[in-house]
Amino acid sequence: MLLKTDFKSRLSATRPVYNRGKVFEHFFTEFEDFEARIIDGKRYYFAPDGGQYPSVTTVLGQHKDKTHLQNWINNIGQERAEQIKVQAGNRGTAIHSICEDYLLNKEYYPEGVMPANVMTFSSIKPVLDKRIGLIYAIEAPLYSKRLNTAGRTDCIAEFDGVVSIVDFKTSLKPKKEEWIEDYFLQATCYSIMAEDLRNLEIPQIAIIIAVDGQPEPQVFVKDKYLYVEKVLKIFG
Repeated sequence: MLLKTDFKSRLSATRPVYNRGKVFEHFFTEFEDFEARIIDGKRYYFAPDGGQYPSVTTVLGQHKDKTHLQNWINNIGQERAEQIKVQAGNRGTAIHSICEDYLLNKEYYPEGVMPANVMTFSSIKPVLDKRIGLIYAIEAPLYSKRLNTAGRTDCIAEFDGVVSIVDFKTSLKPKKEEWIEDYFLQATCYSIMAEDLRNLEIPQIAIIIAVDGQPEPQVFVKDKYLYVEKVLKIFG
């Protein structure tokens, strides 16, 4: 007869051992959760203040020049483009999940994840170990009546000693900085919402991009005040 304690010991013995690297310090700030729904293909959040707000990415998408995207779709075909989009979304979700569990100090943080995604995370891990300090929130739900938008930020933490919005991205190829202004605007919007909701000052944004097949991620660190004016123009 296999006792429960025996089963747990055997299960523990068969689990792979993952290198923790670092145990992160948490000082969590509470943000009230809320529901998200897809309406006419767009994500909306139903916030605690009674507002129904479009997601940050939805609003940014409405202001983005999509000529390059449409040309890409025309070149490879709608079906192939949709397939790539789904694959990229699944990969991004998996990497976000590993990053979240790792920052929460979960022992088996990559368990159940495809090996390719674990390998992609391994490029991000040294950056997290070296540059992430005190963590204030993970997957924080944010909203703003002033900006008429809402969303969830990956992480609010000290990055290189400065309180920052830290966002995780994935990419098939390296990104040029001029291609990813939306990432900076998105993170800046999150910082404004977090500051409005809680007594936090968040002067910095950090975008970490895991690139397929690359041993190191791209890391972009910016002063959020470079983008506040444009965010207020788009969202205000």
